[in-house]
Amino acid sequence: MKVDIEGRADRRFESVKQTFEGLWLDIEVGAALSVYWRGEPVVDLWGGFTDRELKQRWREDTLVNVYSVTKGLAAFTFALLVDDGDVSYEDKVADYWPEFTANGKGQVTIAQLLSHQAGLCGVDETLSVADLYDWPKMVRLLAKQKPYWTPGTASGYHAVTWGYLAGELVWRIKGKTLGQLFLERVAKPLSLEFYLGLPAEEHNRCATLIGPNHARGRVPTSGVKPSPSESPNKYFKASLLNPSISPFKDACSKEWRLAEIAASNGHGDARSIAKLYALMAAGGQLNGTRLISSETLALATAPEVEVEAQAENKLDLVTGTQIRRSPGFILSRGGNYGPGINSFGHAGAGGSMAFADPDSELSFCYVMNQMQPDGQIETRAARLINATYRCIEE
Repeated sequence: MKVDIEGRADRRFESVKQTFEGLWLDIEVGAALSVYWRGEPVVDLWGGFTDRELKQRWREDTLVNVYSVTKGLAAFTFALLVDDGDVSYEDKVADYWPEFTANGKGQVTIAQLLSHQAGLCGVDETLSVADLYDWPKMVRLLAKQKPYWTPGTASGYHAVTWGYLAGELVWRIKGKTLGQLFLERVAKPLSLEFYLGLPAEEHNRCATLIGPNHARGRVPTSGVKPSPSESPNKYFKASLLNPSISPFKDACSKEWRLAEIAASNGHGDARSIAKLYALMAAGGQLNGTRLISSETLALATAPEVEVEAQAENKLDLVTGTQIRRSPGFILSRGGNYGPGINSFGHAGAGGSMAFADPDSELSFCYVMNQMQPDGQIETRAARLINATYRCIEE
C-alpha cells in the first residue's frame, strides 16, 4: 500500500523516513514516529489511516492507545514522588496501603511492586472488562489477593494490574490519581499530548485499534518460537486473559478511553512520548525545563530484576522471556532499545515502543494502530530503531 508520509526528518535521518514509509509495504495502516537526538527533534513523521476501512487519514494531532508504553510514563510520574521525598522505593507498600498486608504481602517493597515481583499479576476472581472500570473493586481485590508466587523470589509481568497497584499508591500518598499528577507535573510543563484518562472531547481524535487477526498479508513464522499465548500457563492466564481485552470492542470503547488504567490505556502521540524520554535521556532536564533530579532518575532506572544467560529460573513467569526491570521501566537487553547498555523504556502490545538512550542522547517513540501478529520475525519498531542508529553512527 502506498501512502503519503507527512512531517519532517533532518537530512541525516532521511533513511529513517524511507524505512518508515516502507512499513506500508508490510502490514502498516496508520502510524507515527518521533526521534530526539541531543535534545532536539530530528524525526517527526506520521502517515496512513486511523481506521481499518482506510478512509480517515492519520493526522498530526491523531491520538492512539499505546497499551503498555503507558507504564513508562507512569513510572516516571511515580518517580516524582520519590524526588519530592514523599516516598522511597525501599519503603513497604503497606506503610501507605495498610490493607495490602493481607495474605503475606506485608514485606513487599515499592521497588518490588513496580518491578513486577509482588506476585500480583492477576486476581483469582473471574473478571469482566467492565470490572476494570471499577477502581475500588480492583484495588480491593488486589489488596486481599494471595500472591501467585512468594514476593521477591521471581518476576512476572503484571500486564494490567500494575496500573492499579501504582495508581493506588499515588492516591494513598498524594490524594490524587496518577493521571492527575501526570497532567500537572509532566504534561503541562512539557506541553505533551498524552492522557491517563482521555477526556471525552478528545475521543474523536483517536485512531481505531486493529487486531492482529486483521493484519494485511501473510506473516512468516518459520523458526519463530511460539508465543506464550499459544499454550498459556496459569500466570499468563491471570495476567492477560482475566479478562481478555478485545482491541476494537473494548480498547476502542468510550469506557476504556475515559478510564485511568496506568498500565495499559494511555492515549497520546509519538511526539509527546519521545519528548518526555528526551528529557530522561538528558538526565531529567530538557531545554531548560527540569522535572526530576538526575539522582532520582538513576534510582528509577536502576536494575531491580536482572537476568543471567541460560538461567531458566530468571525467566519472567508470565512471558517466558528474560526481562531486565527497574521500578517500572524495562531495561536494555539484547538490543531491544538499540545498542546502548543503559537504555530504558517500555513496549506496548501490538508494536508500539518508546525508550531513552542516555549514552547516545537519543529518545525514540513509534506508535501505530495495526497490532503486530504473533510470529513476526522482525518487528516494525526494530526496523526503525536499527535505521535510526545507522544514521547516528555514520
